[in-house]
Amino acid sequence: MAVYIREYADMAVAYGKAMPVGSEPSALAADQKLTNSGTSAPSAAFNANTNLVCVHTDAIISIVFGVTVPTATTGHLRMAADTTMFFGVRPGTYLAVITNT
Repeated sequence: MAVYIREYADMAVAYGKAMPVGSEPSALAADQKLTNSGTSAPSAAFNANTNLVCVHTDAIISIVFGVTVPTATTGHLRMAADTTMFFGVRPGTYLAVITNT
């Protein structure tokens, strides 16, 4: 299982309107890759300018965000395999993931 996280400071803008995706190239250029085998795996704290993250998973997982290092359980938000989602976050936030079914 692998989870890929890209951090963004800004949302993309087209025709003067914000779009719910990150602006590329990302000024932060912060990418993280998490892997685990059944236990909670936390990310590093997001950068001081991060306001949006893109999370992509190649397996079924559960995720949780926290202002301190969280512990993911299978009861948290579930993401299907081969899914990409964007989340608004606060700088310094952490993400934890765990495999699910």
